[in-house]
Amino acid sequence: MKRRSFNSAVVAGLGAPALIGLSSPARSQARKPTTIRIAFSNAGTGGRPMSAGTYAANAALLGDIEKEFAADGIKIEYKYFIGAGPATNENFANGLIDFAFSHGDLPVLVGRSTGLKHKVILSAYRGGDVYLVGPASSTAKSVADLKGKTLSVQKGTSTQLQLYRVLNKFGSSEPEKDFRIISQIRDDQRASLATGNIAGCLDTPFGLEARGVAKRIVEVFDDPLITSPGTIWVGEAFEQAYPDIVQRVVTALVKRAHWSTLESNRETQYQLWTRSGRDTYIDNKQSWGRVKDLRTRINPLLDDYYVGGLVKAIEEAKKYRLLRREVKLDGWIERKYLNHALAELKLETYWPTQDANGKFIRT
Repeated sequence: MKRRSFNSAVVAGLGAPALIGLSSPARSQARKPTTIRIAFSNAGTGGRPMSAGTYAANAALLGDIEKEFAADGIKIEYKYFIGAGPATNENFANGLIDFAFSHGDLPVLVGRSTGLKHKVILSAYRGGDVYLVGPASSTAKSVADLKGKTLSVQKGTSTQLQLYRVLNKFGSSEPEKDFRIISQIRDDQRASLATGNIAGCLDTPFGLEARGVAKRIVEVFDDPLITSPGTIWVGEAFEQAYPDIVQRVVTALVKRAHWSTLESNRETQYQLWTRSGRDTYIDNKQSWGRVKDLRTRINPLLDDYYVGGLVKAIEEAKKYRLLRREVKLDGWIERKYLNHALAELKLETYWPTQDANGKFIRT
């Protein structure tokens, strides 16, 4: 893939972005909140208040948003939910968060279908390898060997749809009939693997295998039909009240996204992500080691692949009766903040784009 150079000196000298949708002539005169509340639909091991594996996680770990608003006296409050995407929906419905920095396809669509009002402003992540693992003592060598047995997934999350896609890919068109599927958070899944109480779940296998806890049964490498992009959104009321604040958040995230794609920062990210305890160093090293160009996974664009991922998830969620109401994308995706940040940072053509099926159309 052809890389575009990035002039860090130019970025360092950039002033605040132009205000969007405000009549006030200067940022100092603009309205501002006292606190910005940000959700991650995950938490570290044992509920540790940290995330990993994304550029937004890097931004939180490195204090980007705090630094951006330090001079304004705005407090940044992060919330990490072991209840994952459904917990993010519940907290937003109760008026407790303003942004979500990591929300998977199924829960964000469920939230949309129930009337939660937010605006999609960035893609959180995309791509990746998927592993179906079983206990280390398992004799299973295929999905067929697991039929009739207990599989675990945190229901209501994007991982539920991902599990169904994997099972479908390897011959099961009706997962809920072919398997006993129970709901557990990730820590409980790992405990159940160790005791042999479940036959399988989706997880990163390398650290588990090294500890003798699990073994790989199925692995799928970078299949865009199995994975879907994640979402970063802002509450509609917050966006309407503070568009300049939203722009500054987005620009800070896009800066960190660019940093996160640089090969020189790969090892630093692996070390950062181990702080959450969710993935060991070996998991990061192995699961990202096949990625030759980090831009293919760390990508904030709201391109056709992002939209196609939502459309695909809507169809699947209906098929599996996980959505009770219709979901319309009209007026939901707001690209102006991303476009402004890309233009300001001179990154308009930096990231590769993909079509609705995941095929790269600009590299």
